[in-house]
Amino acid sequence: MTVPDPVSAAAVMSIPDFVAHWQGHRALTRRVIEAFPDDQLFSFSLGGMRPFGVQATEIHLVDAMTVTAMRTGEWPEPDWTTGPTDKAGLLAAWDAVSADLAEHGPHTDPAFFTRMHALPWGEMPGWVAAIYAVDNGLHHRAQGYVYLRALGIEPPAFYDR
Repeated sequence: MTVPDPVSAAAVMSIPDFVAHWQGHRALTRRVIEAFPDDQLFSFSLGGMRPFGVQATEIHLVDAMTVTAMRTGEWPEPDWTTGPTDKAGLLAAWDAVSADLAEHGPHTDPAFFTRMHALPWGEMPGWVAAIYAVDNGLHHRAQGYVYLRALGIEPPAFYDR
């Protein structure tokens, strides 16, 4: 993958704007988590897919790893076998990452986004890794919408970020 020269590359959005965009997605996914009945978040599934609580924990771990990297340049691989096991724990962990992103994300060194990084699943520029974190959340949130509808619960409006 070719990394564009940061001097000649046109900015599509500022780093604070990207962080605000990501936080909007995180806020909506948080509302999806809140919409689940406590007893269904980590148990209900369809078609062999993981329960949404497990998927939301993955989103949380990927986001936490990415936010840490944006602040420190380090990509500590999460322990995929651990994480919150109830709604309150998941929401508390979620809020901690959102606070970390709000505090440090807008101040990310712009070079982070064009520099190549070694992630647990391969080497890529920082902007690709950051967009992957957002896309991963969107993908799993959509599964959460399907689960909520199957449970007879109207999910939050997707455009209400």
